[in-house]
Amino acid sequence: MNKIIDELLKKKDKAKLGGGPRKIEKQHELGAYTARERIEKLVDEGSFLELGQLAHSDQEGKEEGSAGDGVVTGLAKVNGRPVAVQAADKTVFAGTEGMVYFRKTQALHNLAVRRGLPMFNLMEGGGLRMPDGMGSDGISQMLFPQELLQHHRQVPLITSILGDSFGGPTWTAVSSDFVSQVKGTAMAVAGPRMLEVATGEKVSNEELGGWEVHAEYTGQADHFSETEDEAIDNMKRFLDYMPQNSEEAPAHRETTDDPHRKLDEVVDIVPTRTKRAYDMKKVIRLIVDEEDYFEMKAEYGKALITVLARIDGRVVGVIANQPMQFAGAAGAKECEKAADFICLCDSYHIPLVFLHDIPGFRVSSDAEKLKMPTKIMMWNQALAQSTVPKISIVIRKSVGAAYGNMCGPTMGADFVVAWPTAEINFTGPEVGINVVYGNELKNAENIEEKRSELLETWGFDSSPYKATGKHLIDDVIDPRETRTFLSQTLEFACAKNGSMSKRWLANWPTGF
Repeated sequence: MNKIIDELLKKKDKAKLGGGPRKIEKQHELGAYTARERIEKLVDEGSFLELGQLAHSDQEGKEEGSAGDGVVTGLAKVNGRPVAVQAADKTVFAGTEGMVYFRKTQALHNLAVRRGLPMFNLMEGGGLRMPDGMGSDGISQMLFPQELLQHHRQVPLITSILGDSFGGPTWTAVSSDFVSQVKGTAMAVAGPRMLEVATGEKVSNEELGGWEVHAEYTGQADHFSETEDEAIDNMKRFLDYMPQNSEEAPAHRETTDDPHRKLDEVVDIVPTRTKRAYDMKKVIRLIVDEEDYFEMKAEYGKALITVLARIDGRVVGVIANQPMQFAGAAGAKECEKAADFICLCDSYHIPLVFLHDIPGFRVSSDAEKLKMPTKIMMWNQALAQSTVPKISIVIRKSVGAAYGNMCGPTMGADFVVAWPTAEINFTGPEVGINVVYGNELKNAENIEEKRSELLETWGFDSSPYKATGKHLIDDVIDPRETRTFLSQTLEFACAKNGSMSKRWLANWPTGF
């Protein structure tokens, strides 16, 4: 028995070396951790239970030197919570995916869903391994993994791009609830070499799928980090706001921050003049517990802010306009960002808080080419189908259709209130004058004098009191009482079933 056990331990020790000492050394020379080192950084000490350690390639003659078939999989705890973990092993066939790699990741994914475990993906690699995928028989067995395509947000999928990732790792990332990318890495459909052969285009990894591409243009990653350690810490922070699975709400956290704390500082932060900008993040920081929040897609669609935070210990998702960017007006990217965030929060039972300061949408001929009407309605459809508690506060301006997209009256909010600084209308008075009296202004002897005259005589009460007087919105609140109001209304809105939603958006495609 001892001899048999020794033989087993030798096999396991060899498997732990992946592609061998030289490949591990090369990974370190590149300034990167190995798959197992990444897992150690992520999970609680001593908690990792590896599954499939002795697996290897099923290609004839490749059994040796293919430890784990390029992926380390198993179960562990992260901050005391049970999770599933997979880490691509760059030291084995450059982290490419073979048939056994697929079997391991599919088995782990199915186990995670069956037992309600959040799943962490520590990714890099070149996608499908060519020898395994070549031929009609190879590719017929190795198309897109059905467990990703039919995941239905049953458990949180949390992914980091820790090295250049093409094909499979990219599919995993864009199917995830959260993606953290290390700067200096790339994430794309195929690598530059394949691109050049297929199309003749010569491009660097950075130009093809570097962090700036995803931060500014695609929105396919949520967070960007200088180091692997930072990326892994961001994954843990995201998990902190998530439930274990779709059948639970996120856990409450005890806080010493008074839910009735007055926000005296907002008086100095938010200008009453609507054309003066201010940083909405300062307002959010004052409202939430301990001034702490976790921002998603900070560099994408900057006129809209989406953050996870807590109010009186309860996890909330905050959607807020940012007057520092385009005066808070939303474009196509902001619409996509909002819809994506609403789907995330509704699928995982996170109440939504809307903070309005939006003059409308950024309309133009270029915006129409980006399908702006579809984007606006996509946001509205996600909003209409969401069933988590929703609370909407008009802080300053909320104009036109954008008033609806930010969950104004009739859009499904449990409560809609305004600050006394709020201006609510179909359009701004200046725009209205130009549209209605365009010809009259054009023919006037003194255009500016005529415009001023019309502005004085033609106008509508944009203050919130008219809507409140007809009970079209619930109240006008003291800005300093905003945290108190949210703490109270969240408790009432969650009285029946907590924050549990009907999850109608769980099947909405990620990144759609």
